[in-house]
Amino acid sequence: MKPWSPESWRDFPIRQQPTYPDSTALLTAEAQLAKMPPLVFAQEARDLREQLGRACEGKAFLLQGGDCAESFADFSATSIRDTFKVLLQMAVVLTYSGRKPVIKVARMAGQFAKPRSADTETIDGVTLPAYRGDIINQLDFTESARLPDPQRMLQAYHQSTATLNLVRAFATGGLADLHKVNQWNLDFAEASPLRNRYLDIAERIQDALAFMAVCGVDSNNTPPLHATHLYTSHEALLLNYEQALTRKDSLTGDWYNCSAHMLWIGERTRKLDEAHIEFFRGIHNPIGVKVGPSMDEDELIHLIDALNPDNQAGRLTLITRMGANTLGDKLPRLARRVKAEGRKVVWSSDPMHGNTVKASSGYKTRSFDDILTEINQFFAALRAEGQEPGGIHLEMTGQHVTECTGGAYKISDDDLANCYRTQCDPRLNGDQVLEMAFCIAERLRV
Repeated sequence: MKPWSPESWRDFPIRQQPTYPDSTALLTAEAQLAKMPPLVFAQEARDLREQLGRACEGKAFLLQGGDCAESFADFSATSIRDTFKVLLQMAVVLTYSGRKPVIKVARMAGQFAKPRSADTETIDGVTLPAYRGDIINQLDFTESARLPDPQRMLQAYHQSTATLNLVRAFATGGLADLHKVNQWNLDFAEASPLRNRYLDIAERIQDALAFMAVCGVDSNNTPPLHATHLYTSHEALLLNYEQALTRKDSLTGDWYNCSAHMLWIGERTRKLDEAHIEFFRGIHNPIGVKVGPSMDEDELIHLIDALNPDNQAGRLTLITRMGANTLGDKLPRLARRVKAEGRKVVWSSDPMHGNTVKASSGYKTRSFDDILTEINQFFAALRAEGQEPGGIHLEMTGQHVTECTGGAYKISDDDLANCYRTQCDPRLNGDQVLEMAFCIAERLRV
C-alpha cells in the first residue's frame, strides 16, 4: 500500500460528501478546527480497544446507542441526561444477566452527518440539495438552508465539547450510581404492562446490591458502584472534519482521530478503493464497519484485512444491518468464513436500518417486533457458527417519542404523529429500549 497520512484520503474517490460553494471558506474552517484541542485522548481510545478485545472472546459485551443524528436545535442537558440514563439502565440489566462487563459507547458528541440515498430532494417541483445533517446544512427546505456551510463544523465541535463535559460529569458525579440506576429499572418494571416479566430481574439485582451492602461493599467504598465510563462514537462520514481532528499521539507516534473514541464506516461508504477505507486504515482508534445484505464472503475478508491487517483483537467491530427477513440467511455464511480465516472481530447487531418501513400514516418507522427478531436471529446465527455475539447497536433516545411501533405500550401507526421528532430515522423511545434490554437479557442467559 502507498504511505498513509491524515490527508491521503483526498487522492481517492469519495461518496456521500457535500459540495461546498466556497473552497476558501472550507479551508479556513478546516484550519480553525485543526487548532482546536482534541475532544478525546489516545489513551482513552486504547482503553476502549482493549475492552473490545475482550468482547472478541466473549468476555465482555458492547452496548452502543444514541440518536440517529444529533441536532443543533434540540441540544439540551435534558436530552443528554435522558440518553445517558437509559444507556446505564440497559447496561445494568445486561451486565447482571450476561455475567460479563458491558462496554458503554454512545452515538453522541459527534453524530451529526448522515448519508443520504440521493444527492437532491424534490418537493412540489422544487429540487434542492439533500439534508446531510446539521454539521453540513439545515433541515428546512429552502435554498439558503440547504446550502452546505463549513462553519457548521465549528458549531458541531463546540456542541460536542459541551456534550462530553456534561457526560463526564454525569459519569462521575453520582448520576451513574448503581443503586440509583437499578431503582430507575424497578420503577420502569413496576409501570410496564409486562410488569411480571421484567420485575423479576430488577428485584434480583436489588437483592444482590443489598447483599453486597451487608458485606460492606457499597458506593462509598467501591468506586465502580458509584461511577462509570461512557465512550463516544459516530459515523466518520465528513472526512474534512475528521482529518482536522486527527492528531499524532506523543507517546506512541500513532495517529488517532480525536473526534471520538470509536468511529465507524457506513454501508454506503465502505468500498475498498475509496476514501473512507483509506482514511480509516491509518487511524489507531477502535473502528467499526456496517455489514449489509449485499456483502459477500470474499469482500468481507478483504475489508477486514484492509482495516485490521495485524488481526488485532478489539480493533474492528463488524456491525450487521440486514433486516429481520434477511439476516438468518446471510449472516451464517459470513460468520463461517470469518471463523475459518481466523479473523478477530467483534460481531455487533444493528437491527434498526434493515427494518425501516413507511407506515400507512406516511411516517418512516420501525417495528419493535422486527428489531427484536433480527437481534434473536443474530444471536442464534453466530452461536450456531461458533462465533460470539459481541454487542448491539441501536438508534434510540431516552425521551418518550413515538417513532417506532410496537412494544409493551403497543404504539400503532396512528400514534406516530403524537411525538415524532427525529430529523432522520425513527428511534426507539426510553420505554421501548429498556424493554429491549430485558428481552436481550434473556438471550444472554442462554
